[in-house]
Amino acid sequence: MKDHVEEYGAQKQKGRFIGAGVALTLALATGVTTLSSTDAHADGWVSHIGDIKVGNQGNKLKFSLDDTKWVTIGAGFRGSGIWTDQPSGGGFKDNFSIDNARLYVNGQVHKYFKFEINTECFFCNNQSAGDSPKILYTILDAIGKFEYNRYLNLWGGRMLVPTTRYELNGPFYGTTHDPFKTPFFPADFSIKFGVGGAGRYGRDDGGTLWGSVEPGFMPGTLQYAVGVYRGLKSKRKSNVGPNQRGNVKVAGRVTYNWLNPENNPGYYTSGTYFGKAGDILATAFGIAYQKDAAGSFQHKSSFVGMVADLLFEKVLPNNMGVFTFNGEYKRFFAGYDKAAFADNDCFCVFDGQSWSLTGLYLIPQKVWIGQFQPYGRFTSVQPRGSSNREEIEGGVNYVIDGFNARVSAYYQHGDLISKGLNYSPGVIGRKVDVFKLSFQIQI
Repeated sequence: MKDHVEEYGAQKQKGRFIGAGVALTLALATGVTTLSSTDAHADGWVSHIGDIKVGNQGNKLKFSLDDTKWVTIGAGFRGSGIWTDQPSGGGFKDNFSIDNARLYVNGQVHKYFKFEINTECFFCNNQSAGDSPKILYTILDAIGKFEYNRYLNLWGGRMLVPTTRYELNGPFYGTTHDPFKTPFFPADFSIKFGVGGAGRYGRDDGGTLWGSVEPGFMPGTLQYAVGVYRGLKSKRKSNVGPNQRGNVKVAGRVTYNWLNPENNPGYYTSGTYFGKAGDILATAFGIAYQKDAAGSFQHKSSFVGMVADLLFEKVLPNNMGVFTFNGEYKRFFAGYDKAAFADNDCFCVFDGQSWSLTGLYLIPQKVWIGQFQPYGRFTSVQPRGSSNREEIEGGVNYVIDGFNARVSAYYQHGDLISKGLNYSPGVIGRKVDVFKLSFQIQI
């Protein structure tokens, strides 16, 4: 689900007043309003519609009334061509996948109050006649933000839960196009709240307190994010689904940047900075807990998910390129009886351990309009009571404009795909060879 739906979500942008976008549309459609000549501006070009400034902030379209009231609008798209080998020498089957198609809206209405709304297209890969189920655009993130200073801030609404870097990267800010390999936290394979669901598309409803500080007694920056969320919740006295008492989920993440700090919106992360942030060494620990939030009504247990991850990025001297390493270890505890797999109301989350390692090298020389970044990755998933699964991946990214324009070609071999998210006893699946040609663009 993640890619994830991921989201991650979150886009590196600031914003502008949404009503200004409507005004601009009407003005351009009717031809009543004439834009002034383009003026110089710190973020690029800027024009005017009455009191509304229209310009850009980075690569996002920006509308503003003043320095404290603005809206930015952006979009992101990711797609893949996929060639999968067939059993019994059947050759390779080709397919095209719309991985993500998102709209981003960020804004500020007061010095301390902001908002973020991101949408996602679901069922976009449905190829049946009449698109049944219908293609659906739905709210991915809907966040109200009180941002006071770098030390103390509060977000509320539907958002990513602060646990692992891969999830907080989202699909657009990871090191590879296919970033989500290790088992998901409960919200990441849920499309609803209630029986069989603990979130929507990798997000959860709740509040997150976050900030950063320099300890002073040692070099580096400490970043923290902690919150309370809905998690899995079943209807009371229904005898269907675990957690019928309304126990909430608590989660948190702490990151220590030993060298240069990372500059991301809020508590979001990136898998690489392409050397533009200097040398990075970030170690982090995340945890999530919810009582009675795994298994079925008859065979339930609490859920504890822990993760440790590492980002190391080194800008090599004498313009020799950039080396990047990502590592992640997860340990999930969900001790429900394996008989729960036979129950229709089972929320059968992963129970076990996993780890993943990725190494990348950004070649400094530009070839045509971009730079090549070869990489390799290995992932191991080891569930309790089910079969192990592994995957190796090797490929190359062609980086045109950081995360805003990137093309990737890569090969995968393993049984992560064939065994999937089913961690019941006796799962089998053959080793599969997959080749993908993928791209992503953002504005």
